Amino acid sequence: MKALVVSTLSPDLSGTALLDLPEPTAEPGKVLIRVKAAALNYPDLLMTRGEYQLKPPLPFSPGMEIAGEVIAGDGFEPGQAVVAGTRLGGFAEVVSVDAAAVRQKPAQLSFGQAAGVGAAYLTAYVALVRLAKVEAGESVLIHGATGGVGLAAVDLATSLGARVIATSRSPEKLAVLMAEYGVEAGLPAPGFRERVKELTGGGADVIYDPVGGDVFDESVRSIAFGGRLCVVGFTSGRIATVSTNMPLIKGFSVIGVRAGEYGRQFPDKGRENQDAIWSLAEQGKVRPRVHAEYALADWRSAFEAMQRSDMVGKIVLIP
Repeated sequence: MKALVVSTLSPDLSGTALLDLPEPTAEPGKVLIRVKAAALNYPDLLMTRGEYQLKPPLPFSPGMEIAGEVIAGDGFEPGQAVVAGTRLGGFAEVVSVDAAAVRQKPAQLSFGQAAGVGAAYLTAYVALVRLAKVEAGESVLIHGATGGVGLAAVDLATSLGARVIATSRSPEKLAVLMAEYGVEAGLPAPGFRERVKELTGGGADVIYDPVGGDVFDESVRSIAFGGRLCVVGFTSGRIATVSTNMPLIKGFSVIGVRAGEYGRQFPDKGRENQDAIWSLAEQGKVRPRVHAEYALADWRSAFEAMQRSDMVGKIVLIP
């Protein structure tokens, strides 16, 4: 089978290649899946450089989440359409996954849509529901709103009845969110502070920040008293800092969001989180958006699009 393999860490993907590997075989407690779609996430890109907190030993195959059809596995029928979290190894034609990480694909979602639900919507759910406890009517400022993780937060916050303000470097992308997801305002980032204060009457109740850097710095000055600032990532490349007098004076909380680790630390809540996001998807209360699908053989174009932040929604690889 074909699989994408990182043999050496590099800043330019030169250590990553599509290789021929033996297909995995059926094992007890595992489900063998023929991959129909695999979602590309920013951590996949970071792992090719050794810049993500998860640093698997070399060589390894990236790919955190997939959708496909069962080949074999206890509790599942051959041909059954399923989704699965893989953490590693998803960018391949066939994967072997722990049975506990596999569930039936919602019928109304395409394989591409379903592949992009798990990581992005789980991050949004843990941040907005579990940690920030967003309530209907609250204002939620979402940075990097047109990427997979940001758009999932936009979608979920809207479904919770929040007033959503989105930021991006692209006015054209923001127009898509306002047209398709009911975003109240689309603002440039950086450069959003005064407009956020004007729209919210003083500051956003909740800020969801996967960008970091200058955007985080400006967020500290855009948050309401008693607000919650969720640190989701650092796609800008700079890890920001905050002087502790700022949260003291403004009474806000800075909350670190690691959705997967949250589930590992609190397994019962982790299972509830997974059930919640897939229930929302099955009921049509969230609408995952696929920006583009690339053949696995064209993986480099997909990674480069991720690096440029070209997307509105998820980028998906098709084996």
